[in-house]
Amino acid sequence: MLWYFLSVPVSLLIFAGVRYFLQEVVVFEITGIHNYGEETRKIGYYIRDNFFFGLPSVILSALSYLFWQFQDANKQNQELLLENKKAQLQMLKSQVSPHFLFNTLNSFYSQLILKDDKMASDILVLSDLLRYVITETEKDEVLLSKEIQFVQNYIHLQQKRFEDQLCLDFEIEGNYATEKILSSALIHFIENVFKHAKLNNPDEKAIISIQIKGDFLELSTFNYNVGGENYSSTGIGFENLTKRLEYTYKDQFILEKTAENNTFKTYLKIPLKK
Repeated sequence: MLWYFLSVPVSLLIFAGVRYFLQEVVVFEITGIHNYGEETRKIGYYIRDNFFFGLPSVILSALSYLFWQFQDANKQNQELLLENKKAQLQMLKSQVSPHFLFNTLNSFYSQLILKDDKMASDILVLSDLLRYVITETEKDEVLLSKEIQFVQNYIHLQQKRFEDQLCLDFEIEGNYATEKILSSALIHFIENVFKHAKLNNPDEKAIISIQIKGDFLELSTFNYNVGGENYSSTGIGFENLTKRLEYTYKDQFILEKTAENNTFKTYLKIPLKK
């Protein structure tokens, strides 16, 4: 809006200058006739007169542009609302089973806490993971602390899957407390590392780095692909996440992915909301 208001007088000055050149220079040289009388050819009057005639065109074009922008934005909002309703319906359909599983895990934890502390602890982690999926992922925004805890729990269980021989460097740097981010914005990248990466070779470690710097969060991942697979897209999930990021953060985020030889890197930078 600032650039628009600044452009209005500039546009009208250009309009007046072009008109003066065409009518009072070019046409006068050809016909010897001035469009304006001698008294009205003074610079002040000429600019005021052309501002008067040019302003309706500028306003009309601006209103037309804003109308089409509004139509486009409204269409995007309707599409996102429809996708959100579909996601909510799917979540409702699938909640019966997770709730049953969640209650069952709590029962197992109660039985194991006095017999096998380590197993009970792992079940508690799985229970927390499931609780987050049920209660938080349907929200538009979540606490960064909960999202990071979810990522930590996910990696903890993956370590159990790899029998504690997981070749992964995972680090979190920075302070966070009440900041909020788009829900499930981080786990997509973590899942793709475990889906595509070589994670059993100490010489080809995967890297996941989360850094909180001021009002921004930066997530970086790096991994060697299984079987030398060279992929540059992470599928429908990546496209959906990109749309959600664009809708939530507009042009305030950075999302990059790079596939080189048999390696894959991603980088995400998003603002944190207080």
